[in-house]
Amino acid sequence: MERIASFCVDHTKLDRGMYLSRQDGDVLTWDIRMKRPNQGDYLSTGAAHTLEHLFATYARNSEYKDAVIYVGPMGCRTGFYLLTRGLTPAQALSLTVDSFRFMAAFEGAIPGASEVECGNYRDMDLPAAKAEAAAMLPVLEHLTAEDLRYDK
Repeated sequence: MERIASFCVDHTKLDRGMYLSRQDGDVLTWDIRMKRPNQGDYLSTGAAHTLEHLFATYARNSEYKDAVIYVGPMGCRTGFYLLTRGLTPAQALSLTVDSFRFMAAFEGAIPGASEVECGNYRDMDLPAAKAEAAAMLPVLEHLTAEDLRYDK
């Protein structure tokens, strides 16, 4: 079998940040790397699951909702993928920063966190999710659209 594109990225060189991971036609895959790979610090499943619900809800209700194809966690629990169509790097960064601000400040019931709406609705941790989003915000806020490349 062919080696898939995400396994061709040198994870020893990745740091926290946001990167354009790949382009498939007009679909851009953004790597939102919240943790340095293989360093022993990972998102807890409850925090990652809560962030997934909040991030997807915010992104799909934002001004860019029609350009959002997918928001989901990395299986390695070091971050998220955001797939977009028709957004510039600056717009993708703006959406991500705004999403993380929303998640860091979120109060209330987690969207989609019921037995009817989610396959593991009990595995949520809002305080941990908010802390992880808040910790990532300074990283995202210091980026520019020109920073969003793996090969920089």
